[in-house]
Amino acid sequence: MEPDNESSSLAQVRHVILVLSGKGGVGKSTITAELALALRHAGEKVGILDVDLCGPSIPRMLNVGHQDVHQCDTGWVPVYADAEKSLALMSIGFLLDDPDEAVVWRGPKKTAMIGQFVSDVAWGELDVLLVDTPPGTSDEHLAILENLKKHKAVDGAVLVTTPQAVSTGDVRREATFCKKTGVRILGIVENMSGFVCPHCSECSNIFSKGGGEELAKLTGSPFLGSVPLDPQLSASLEQGKDFLKSFPKSATFSAISGITETLLKGLQTAE
Repeated sequence: MEPDNESSSLAQVRHVILVLSGKGGVGKSTITAELALALRHAGEKVGILDVDLCGPSIPRMLNVGHQDVHQCDTGWVPVYADAEKSLALMSIGFLLDDPDEAVVWRGPKKTAMIGQFVSDVAWGELDVLLVDTPPGTSDEHLAILENLKKHKAVDGAVLVTTPQAVSTGDVRREATFCKKTGVRILGIVENMSGFVCPHCSECSNIFSKGGGEELAKLTGSPFLGSVPLDPQLSASLEQGKDFLKSFPKSATFSAISGITETLLKGLQTAE
């Protein structure tokens, strides 16, 4: 099916990128949030579609809290995380009456909500829309892809893993999912790649190292880079602060900036 670009809510979105992981707990939402902030600092207008239905953590990471969703003539108005309106967000978290409420929905209701999220958000002009997906390869992922493809071609996916084999094995299945569904793998990010000491800045490899790079070689995918475990990054996310603005001299800042630069170059070569 050819996407209906002219009447779509995604008509003015240049690039759509899925952020995927084969399992929970690898920091997929962390990478999504930091990529969005890094892209914004690079001068891009960015949106995040948070369709991690059972764990919508992006609103807290971006310090937007529980917001009411308003409607305009063209659909739901996204919530903006900055005064310049260069970072837009839509999350299932905004639709829950209680932030501690569990999303106990059967498949058809989840699929219908995903369809609404994809088609009914009035994004306006964006350079990049990042889609924070649930972990795994489930019906929800198929629903996200099928609904996106009705409106806009998906540029590709960023796969997030941690270094150890138990994680890379699951993410390898995510790579297989991408190939089966025709989604280009834009690159693999190894998260939690070593621990940065907050006192001396020395990096220790708690979970081993190099699993993400090895997975990239095995799957024939670009390796975007590694992000260490950094207490300053964790604290920034917990407090909803912009880590990249607060710690521009840190090794983690350099890692995230390098990953973002490589990702942007990959998007430009595909145009």
